[in-house]
Amino acid sequence: MSENSPQPSRLFSRSVVRLSPTDENEDVAAFLQGLVTNDVTGNLPAYAALLSAQGKTMFDFLVWPADNGQLLLDCEADVADDLVKRLSLYRLRRKISIERDEALGVYWQQHSGGQPSSNEGAPDPRHTDLGIRRIAKVCDTDRGADDAWLAHRLALGVTEGHAELGDVLWLETNAVELNGVSFDKGCYIGQENTARMNWRQKVNRRLVVVPLDQSPEKRRKHAYPQLGLAIDHLRVADIDPTQVPAWQASALTPAD
Repeated sequence: MSENSPQPSRLFSRSVVRLSPTDENEDVAAFLQGLVTNDVTGNLPAYAALLSAQGKTMFDFLVWPADNGQLLLDCEADVADDLVKRLSLYRLRRKISIERDEALGVYWQQHSGGQPSSNEGAPDPRHTDLGIRRIAKVCDTDRGADDAWLAHRLALGVTEGHAELGDVLWLETNAVELNGVSFDKGCYIGQENTARMNWRQKVNRRLVVVPLDQSPEKRRKHAYPQLGLAIDHLRVADIDPTQVPAWQASALTPAD
């Protein structure tokens, strides 16, 4: 990182969930691999989600590597406890600890000033323009970056979190374009419907960031009046490709 690069600030709206093996023969990555939408056995961090059996979004998060076979989930703070409970339901008798790690926080900076070193974080796997993230020990003097992050994320047309994604089919959240799904890995919860939609090219609706004054209430998932923006769940045929980011416009071919 160059000397003139902005320093990372903490996202207080995010929390860290730690998955740890409690037996040397346990494989945390294999456990999570059978549950989430993306491949978590390869390069990390990776963007992924835990879906319902119908393929609808329940939780989205970034998966980070940690020492000794552990994994860290960079997730929405408001639903972190619910995520822990849901993952614990699938643990059954596996020797894995799943808990919030209050000693760690998620940090973000908009520009890296160059390729970050491993201890400085990694580019957001969803889109390089989202900036650099890292997980580190929290400090009483941490500066918050949540407002800046929200404005930057929405300016790029990227949605996340339960309020924006909850109960929407995973592919309708632009998961393919944001690198949040692997079609080459094995089975996971909600995989059947997700794979069928992709194979048939039947993604008929999309989440889109729009000006609030142009958002029909019946199609609105969430609103940010302070930014004059809303998240709408629209039919692909009703989305103007010239009014969305380039990364999203390329995917807006109406289904037959």
